[in-house]
Amino acid sequence: MKPYTRKAKYYETDQMGIIHHSNYIRWMEEARIDLLDQIGFPYRRFEEMGYISPVLHAECEYKKSIKFDDEVKIIVSLQELGRVKFTLRYDIYNLSEDGVLSAYGTTTHCFLKKDGRPVLIDREMKEFSDVMKGLSEQAE
Repeated sequence: MKPYTRKAKYYETDQMGIIHHSNYIRWMEEARIDLLDQIGFPYRRFEEMGYISPVLHAECEYKKSIKFDDEVKIIVSLQELGRVKFTLRYDIYNLSEDGVLSAYGTTTHCFLKKDGRPVLIDREMKEFSDVMKGLSEQAE
């Protein structure tokens, strides 16, 4: 998969002139949506199938500040795929600073039917499950 890249925007900075910590979570979301597009499962497809995918948990560890106009690369990988939920890992590199790892984090998601019932990913979304397992195997 192709990593997600973007430039840090001025409006994303805080009073110290660095990217505000909350924006890293937004970037992880952008990278997740990009990954889903790349593997043939744009988020809209899930909605058309009658599923929603809430975030159950999100965390980010900050290593080195990113500043306005720095270019970042985010590599998304599958950390865990269970029957009901899955966890993605995000490694955020600052390409403007020799590609240094600036932050990393995870998000955990599930799928629910529109009525709120949980979806068994391996059974009801087998194609998606197989593609995600394939991503995990490619990373190894």
